Amino acid sequence: MCVYAEMAGRVAAVAGRPTFDLVRERLGPRMALLNLVGSLLVTLLTLAAELAGVALAIELITSVAYLLWIPAVGLVVWLVIWRVRFETMERVFGLAGLTLIVFIVAVFHLSPDWCGVWERATHPDVPGGEGLPTYFYYGIALFASAMTPYEVFFFSSGGVEERWGRKDLVTARMNAFIGFPLGGLLALSIMAAAALVLHPAGIEVEHLSQVTLPVAVSLGKLGLGLALFGVFAATFGAALETGLSTGYTIAQYFGWTWGKTAAPRTASRFHAVIIVGLIAGMMLVLTGVDPIKVTEYSLVFAAVALPLTYLPILVVANDPEYMGDAVNGRLANTMGMIYLVIVLVAAAAAIPLMLITKAGL
Repeated sequence: MCVYAEMAGRVAAVAGRPTFDLVRERLGPRMALLNLVGSLLVTLLTLAAELAGVALAIELITSVAYLLWIPAVGLVVWLVIWRVRFETMERVFGLAGLTLIVFIVAVFHLSPDWCGVWERATHPDVPGGEGLPTYFYYGIALFASAMTPYEVFFFSSGGVEERWGRKDLVTARMNAFIGFPLGGLLALSIMAAAALVLHPAGIEVEHLSQVTLPVAVSLGKLGLGLALFGVFAATFGAALETGLSTGYTIAQYFGWTWGKTAAPRTASRFHAVIIVGLIAGMMLVLTGVDPIKVTEYSLVFAAVALPLTYLPILVVANDPEYMGDAVNGRLANTMGMIYLVIVLVAAAAAIPLMLITKAGL
């Protein structure tokens, strides 16, 4: 995951061009079209899930049904994308999302048997009533959550927007090797807290409110408040990134003027695509479909689409014509090829496992 993000950042800093330009030149127009269709469909599903996540977080705070918040959430997301500077948007919601560190604090406060935790983590078993296909189905969904297609478009396009150059390679690498592992650690802490509190009580997580229950048990009302704020900030920030990524994919593919740094009048089609994407995401959620299932399907299809975004980055990162002396080294290629094999296996297995297990039921 870190190697993938680092390559995407390095390509953006050195090549300094949109992803679709590089895909079209190196892999041809058919691959570019396939990349567009696959990544866009997954991004729209992810956007719907993120909008629902923000609304659910507000429901937990206000006790007002989340469906009533969907139009307001979509409007505010659009306003932030339209009016707030790129750097400000990234920093504010990125830092606010760090409030989720409260889950790490909660895990330590629960004083678990660390030897037992390590034993269960290194020797996982299939839960009772489930078979191996269901276990692997959810495993692939969790794997895909670490690097969905929209993230590479947002990360690399953001680098182009902020005019990264070779001098910014250190920053890009810090984002990849510190930011992404930190996000993984936060995800692990949420799962660990659930395993320590909910699993012994036989509680299956079926609603967002249950995710924050372990923090409330461990740290009380203050911890719960911080957890709710963190969930809101993280999902809202992800909705901003996903909304922008819908505009990035379409505008870059067709060669339109794009980006938050471009004047709205000159990038009108870019902003129009974002608005259409937000409306589509809101309409999907307002049908009453289960937000958890939308999230689950978006992750499974993200696993299917991941090779379409990963392979072009790997190819360009090895091309001295684009990268000069910043091409992949032996270690990066070794790790990159290992990750490619994992990505291809996950992509090939995702749909069959979804059909066999009836989406994990």
